Amino acid sequence: MTTINGTPLALGTSGGSLAASIAFSFLMGALALYTLLHHQEVFAWMKRIRSTDAANTAYNEPDQWLADLYKAQCRRAKKPSRAEDMEDISQTGDMIRGVADHIEALRPELGKVVERVDDYLNAALPAQPPALKLSFPDHQAQLVQAMKQEAARAELAHAISTARQKITLLRRG
Repeated sequence: MTTINGTPLALGTSGGSLAASIAFSFLMGALALYTLLHHQEVFAWMKRIRSTDAANTAYNEPDQWLADLYKAQCRRAKKPSRAEDMEDISQTGDMIRGVADHIEALRPELGKVVERVDDYLNAALPAQPPALKLSFPDHQAQLVQAMKQEAARAELAHAISTARQKITLLRRG
């Protein structure tokens, strides 16, 4: 300890080092505040991502069913089918019908798909008659029905595509 005019002075208490300590304390406080605000933003972002992921899981089943329905109707493209050949389309359409009213954001699109499934199933060819030969009028009627069926299948494919695009948009948020 040194004395000046008989007053003891403590080392390190000069005005410069005191100002540096205060400035360093403010800097550390600002850094701590910035870190806290950054972590709050990160946690808010994670919470939004989690809620978006939770909402997207509601679309997983309908999206899978629509993909299955699309594959099933593609297998029947340009092939006239009878009602017994369309069992998988009927079953998938029933599953979609069951959830169509419960998913508000997809209600119109899924309703349109269900309507198109019904139209497609109603366009099925009649059961094969036991006779080996068809008369010309019966053959013509079956050709007309096959064309109606193909048109209904194309409309179903379009409705499925529209619903899947809506699901993709909803997932992106």
